[in-house]
Amino acid sequence: MITFINRFTVTGPTEEFERAFDETSLFFTGQPGFIRHRLMRHTDDPHTYANLAEWEDEESFRKALQQPEFAAHRAALKALSTSDPNLYVPLYERVA
Repeated sequence: MITFINRFTVTGPTEEFERAFDETSLFFTGQPGFIRHRLMRHTDDPHTYANLAEWEDEESFRKALQQPEFAAHRAALKALSTSDPNLYVPLYERVA
């Protein structure tokens, strides 16, 4: 499993960003290897968001990004925000 963490700084209207992200989320839910994601908004800065997405493997994630339909989603988010995307592998996990 890999985790994709993308921090967004929204430069446009936050409502438009959230709507565009929701559409992107729907695209990813239909991609092979997608497990789940969460979009979170910073508690002190309403223009800062983080997306945490879990994928079965890096290959599935990369294939989803190469789908022709993803280009429109990428453009919509880029028009409304800047981002810092990175991939991580899990090391430790504790559950209460």
